[in-house]
This record gives sequence, C-alpha cells and structure tokens, in this order.
Amino acid sequence: MAKVVLRDLTKRFKEVIAVNNINLEIKEAEFLVLVGPSGCGKTTALRMIAGLEEASSGEIYIGDRVVNDVSPKDRDIAMVFQNYALYPHMTVYDNMSFGLRLKRLPANRPWPLNTRRAFTRHEIDQRVQSAAQLLGLGGLLNRKPKELSGGQRQRVALGRAIVREPKVFLMDEPLSNLDAKLRVQTRAELIKLHRRLGITTVYVTHDQVEAMTMGDRIAVMSSGLVQQVDTPLNLYNHPANIFVAGFIGSPAMNFVNVSIDQDNGKYIACADGFQVTLPASQYDHLPNYAGKQCIFGIRPEDIYDSNLEGLIKQGDGNSVKVDVDVVEPLGNDVEMYLKAGNVPLIAMIDSKTRARTGDTLDVLLDMDKSHLFDKDTEVAIY
Repeated sequence: MAKVVLRDLTKRFKEVIAVNNINLEIKEAEFLVLVGPSGCGKTTALRMIAGLEEASSGEIYIGDRVVNDVSPKDRDIAMVFQNYALYPHMTVYDNMSFGLRLKRLPANRPWPLNTRRAFTRHEIDQRVQSAAQLLGLGGLLNRKPKELSGGQRQRVALGRAIVREPKVFLMDEPLSNLDAKLRVQTRAELIKLHRRLGITTVYVTHDQVEAMTMGDRIAVMSSGLVQQVDTPLNLYNHPANIFVAGFIGSPAMNFVNVSIDQDNGKYIACADGFQVTLPASQYDHLPNYAGKQCIFGIRPEDIYDSNLEGLIKQGDGNSVKVDVDVVEPLGNDVEMYLKAGNVPLIAMIDSKTRARTGDTLDVLLDMDKSHLFDKDTEVAIY
C-alpha cells in the first residue's frame, strides 16, 4: 500500500490542456474515484499515474518516491482497463499469471544470465489460485476468453491485477462494458474486494452512481480541473459550485434564475411564477446578495406533494403552485415534470400521489436542503 500525491500536475496536447494543474492526495488504502463527463481529463490523469502518458509539468509521488521518470513496469502499480485486454490464445490461468512469469530481478551474473525470475512456479500458482478463489473463477482457469461472459472476463482482468499485489490499483471504467444487472453485482464485489485487500485504489468513471456508491472520496473533474474533492455525502449535500451540484445526483438538481429580495427581514428568491423564502439559518450568507441575481437550486427528491401528509409541513414561503406536464411512474416514486409559471422543475414524488398530467398542484420545497449560487462565479453561497 502507498499514498499517491499529484502536485501541480498538467498535461498538454499541443494547444489543448487535458489536465490543468491538479493537486490531489490519495491516502494510503483509500478508494478514490475520479468522476466527470467525457473529455474532462480523468483518464489522462490516471494514465499519467500509470506512466502511460508523460506529464507536461508537475510531480507524481507513489509512496515517498517521485515516479515521473520511472517506467510503468517499475512503479509497482496494476491497471485494469475498460476493454479487459486479455490474451485470446491464453487460458484464464495463463492470463492471470503472465505478468508474474515475466517479472525478473537482477542477478549477479554476466549477460544473458544477469536476471532471474522474481517468482517460483509454486508462488505463482499460489497467487493465481488465491485470486481465482476470491473472484469466483476457480472452475474457469482452463477456459479461454472466448468461452467466458463479459463479467467473467472483467473478473479475469481484475484477477490479473490482484496477483501482482501492487502498491496501487488503477481502474479505468472497468464496469462500463457490463450490462446493468452485472454492473451492480460487480460493483458490490469490487467494494468488498477493496475492503479485504486494503490496497490504494484510483478508479475512473463517468457514472456518478458508481462514484457515489464506491468511493471513500470523490474528485469531480471538469475541463481538466478538479472542481471538488470530498466524501460522497458531502458532495451531495454541500456542492462547491453549480457544476458539482448538477453532476452529482440523479435526476439532476433543479436550477432557477432568481432575484433576491428583502421583505420584513426575510430574504425571498423570486422568478416568474416562482417565489420562495430562503431559510433563516442561511441569512448570514445573504446580505451582500440582496437585490442581485442568483441561482436557486433544489433537488427533485426535496420537492413534495402538499396533499400527502406526514412528509413535510407547509411553512413560511416553501409552497409553489405548479402545472403537471409529464408523469413517469417508477414504482416507489413518480418522476414529474412541472412548471411554475415559466420555470421548469423536475420532482421525485412519492408514488401515493394522485396528481396526473394536466393537473395544477401545490408542491412543498424542503428549504433546509435548498442551495443558492452566485450567478457570476457559479460558486455556492450556501
């Protein structure tokens, strides 16, 4: 196990800055997820840690060693790729053991006998059998990749990394080629595997659900920059800016352009057909924004049907009259597309609601879970 530290890490491809001055510390035995949309620089950052891309500037530490000039094979890392990258002519056993069989150590002999095998056949067999047992591949060791399902192939790729017993695991969207059900199962297996092995892991994904369920911490990236690094719940409850607020959570947070008015000591967010009183607990943050334009944020799951009792009470300025445009039953919840005047909203309402398309409805907002952002900087006010 080792910590990974990125200091002022930058990668340029001619005029394009793929990774822009990243500073990040991944703690020993931590599972850190790099998440963001396609093209945000997360895979490039991972490839620089692996040594597959050369950093334009900055430093990469694995443990206490700067590894910028260390070749990938000597960094003591193991990488799992999106496309498995198995050798089709080799059995599962041979695929998993191949890296161990290749690894050599220096020997005090003249060339060509100046190296020796790093592992004996017995050590290799022990590692492969142990990893196969861990991943449920015990009965598949003599099969070739073409005889395996997608999930089994991905487990073989994981097994090939596990037998290395590296200081750091690097995983580049390893579940994206799996079907939805298998992705959920494999996700759970990866979490259990990390707890069991305790190896520092950097995991890249564009799927925020994967990031939320797997990461000890999450680094949200956009346009080569790290927007926020925090635990999953802190990212969800306290996003640093509009990008993080909109990226984390499904469906995405509702954003409403509002003006902030003062009335009898209260701060009110107003838009065309939309008006709510901001929570008193946040008033310390608001004096500089009175009379200004801001962006109000509320998550779909924090909007409630006022006709359903016991969920949230109507309070001072938390009720909004809306027209129901679309109703999408999802079983336990109903996803609704609403309009408050000219303001579109998405709400996740309890399935007990009787609201239907075309109805007019009073909805209640949980204002203690609302957010407000500066319109110019897009940084969170509260």
